Amino acid sequence: MYDGDVLMDMRADEKNRAKELIEDFMIAANSATVAYLESRRFPSLRRVLRSPERWGRIVQLAADLGERLPIEPNAVELEKFLEKQSRVRPDRFPDISLSVVKLLGSGEYVAELSDAGVTEHFGLAIRDYTHSTAPNRRFPDLITQRLLKAAVAGRGVPYESDDLVVLARHCTEQEDDATKVERHVRKSAQALLLADRIGERFDGIVTGASEKGTWARIFRPAAEGKVMHGFEDLDVGDHVRVKLIGTDVERGFIDFVRVRG
Repeated sequence: MYDGDVLMDMRADEKNRAKELIEDFMIAANSATVAYLESRRFPSLRRVLRSPERWGRIVQLAADLGERLPIEPNAVELEKFLEKQSRVRPDRFPDISLSVVKLLGSGEYVAELSDAGVTEHFGLAIRDYTHSTAPNRRFPDLITQRLLKAAVAGRGVPYESDDLVVLARHCTEQEDDATKVERHVRKSAQALLLADRIGERFDGIVTGASEKGTWARIFRPAAEGKVMHGFEDLDVGDHVRVKLIGTDVERGFIDFVRVRG
């Protein structure tokens, strides 16, 4: 939120029924595109999200809420769990869904060249998925549109198999680079917003915990920073109270320490 050119606040994006409806249509369109290419025996550039390595932590988060998930990763059961939480715990659901998203990890592009199949998109609980609806802003969608156009016209595949494999890897790498830039800009804005609030305490939720460090996201304003001290027993999804001890706008750094009690 801005007051003229001055950044005044940052809030998490809120979903509504209109956005959800658009997302459903996009998922349906992307799945239909894959089905059509398969029917013409064309390869495709799939968007996949592999089975989460930290499924055990997701199971534990569900157990803490009195729910039970299978020991082995199961996308359908996870979707049922999230749907239920959105109904029975609407106030807490943003925190729950954020924790699950962080634990699922990021997606990637994979060239599907045969009928053998590739890994499903675990987050959407569907097997056949691509990106095809935004060729004006995303190169993988443009590749898919070229494949689709050739299939409809009855022409041959416009890409060699090896080229599709290379392009899939390239698109994943470029997306990761773009995400890093977007994250840096966003964190610099958050650091700017918090620059004059050193020493204040905030409620938040742990969004990352690994050998690289532990990160927490505070709620108001919506900002994420590194927990510098007191993080030893924290894991993704834990609620935590932190004190802001430093910011660096240019580097996009926000530093917290855990406040106990």
